[in-house]
Amino acid sequence: MKTILITGSNKGIGFKIARQLAKSGHHVILSARNETRLKQAVDKLKSEQLDVEDLLMDISDEKSISHAAIEFAKRKIKLDVLINNAAVLFRNDVSIIRENELLLQTVTTNSIGSLLVCKAFLPFMKNPSLIINISSGGGSMTDPVGGWSPAYCVSKTLLNSITRQLAYELLSKNISVNAVCPGWVRTDMGGGGATRSVEKGAETPVWMAVEAPQGITGRFIRDKEEISW
Repeated sequence: MKTILITGSNKGIGFKIARQLAKSGHHVILSARNETRLKQAVDKLKSEQLDVEDLLMDISDEKSISHAAIEFAKRKIKLDVLINNAAVLFRNDVSIIRENELLLQTVTTNSIGSLLVCKAFLPFMKNPSLIINISSGGGSMTDPVGGWSPAYCVSKTLLNSITRQLAYELLSKNISVNAVCPGWVRTDMGGGGATRSVEKGAETPVWMAVEAPQGITGRFIRDKEEISW
């Protein structure tokens, strides 16, 4: 059994990852910034007799991350896997030239926030252990720029870079760090026109958490295969 912390897991891909991992017998800690919705998500999984608990945390707020780490320390448990899933995508994200504040908010949450979570929870990571950053093909520097949600895409490019740097720095601690692209998924963020189900979007993160070889690190993965940065 692994102990797994998932940010942004009260709904969407994060919730589906949590459910699938818990159904496989793992202890899952769901985390989100909305206390009511987080409790509802945890209660739903507990009603299915799954081994889950909650941890309130807003990854866009450094103080909230620090508070969550302090609270987590009291539980006297260690993590096998940390999944950085929490992210934002604003509907008015249409121009990187016009929307300065939107870009800052997006990068603060999707990139810097995930890095701060890694740093805050590093003392609780086992040897060996895994960090999985949920990224996007929109962050790839080799794919064509599609003209959609530029601030979001930039934030995922930065997250990919952070992933590679962390993979290098944490190699000596036997902590693997990878980025995963779930594809375009039918969630509140992805919209109803997306090409993938939530189950399909969760498939590779779940595989990375429990089946992928520990030696895989510093990679960008989609559908259990390495893709270009």
